[in-house]
Amino acid sequence: MSIRFEELAWRPTPLGEISLRRRRDPRLDLDVYEVKLDDEFLMSSLFTAGEIELARLGLAALAGPRLDVAVGGLGLGYTARTALADDRVTSLLVVEAVEDVIDWHRRGLLPFAAGLATDPRTRLVRADFFARVADGSGLDPDDPGRRFHAVLLDVDHSPRHPLHPSHAAFYTTDGLRRLARNLHPEGVFALWSDDPPDPVFEAALAEVFPTHRSHVVAFPNPLTGGQSTNTVYLAQTAS
Repeated sequence: MSIRFEELAWRPTPLGEISLRRRRDPRLDLDVYEVKLDDEFLMSSLFTAGEIELARLGLAALAGPRLDVAVGGLGLGYTARTALADDRVTSLLVVEAVEDVIDWHRRGLLPFAAGLATDPRTRLVRADFFARVADGSGLDPDDPGRRFHAVLLDVDHSPRHPLHPSHAAFYTTDGLRRLARNLHPEGVFALWSDDPPDPVFEAALAEVFPTHRSHVVAFPNPLTGGQSTNTVYLAQTAS
């Protein structure tokens, strides 16, 4: 049986003190992996439906036989792992701002993400997703100007609740236009949010992308016994 609580990793970062911990939930009889930034919970292995649907919905909107995919934010790895489960994905670039998060995966601290870091299609890059979009340098440090068939983003809590003030400009019309330059024609931008669909952000998407829609993802909440929801925004460039 697992011990009740273990802090697997901890490090101060420009965003705050980030930590990975594992705890045994006796009610559910399973190990729960959690990421905290200072005293705030960022993610939990109990709640992964939204992260999984981010990749599933984003790639389902694409018809191509070979897909180059970029993921903003590595976290516990559910979005990236779901993308790799699609046989059409020939390359997966994961842009993560915190080196320690990449290290968790390379060290095998997350058993449910086994194989993600070693998959030959995967490149884990330590970089600031938002800064690279803002300065126009592109998401791939080794290939400026590279375009992708899909960009899947899961970093901030929502467009209105970013983890850092510097991220806020990304969610404006100008920020989304810069992001769209990283996509192929008919490319998909998909975004995870912990909030309900936001009309202000939907209006910004409509200014940039010919088509967009918001998916409410409902899932059981084992802590409350009820349901919780996330939002996955999906937008697509013109052909």
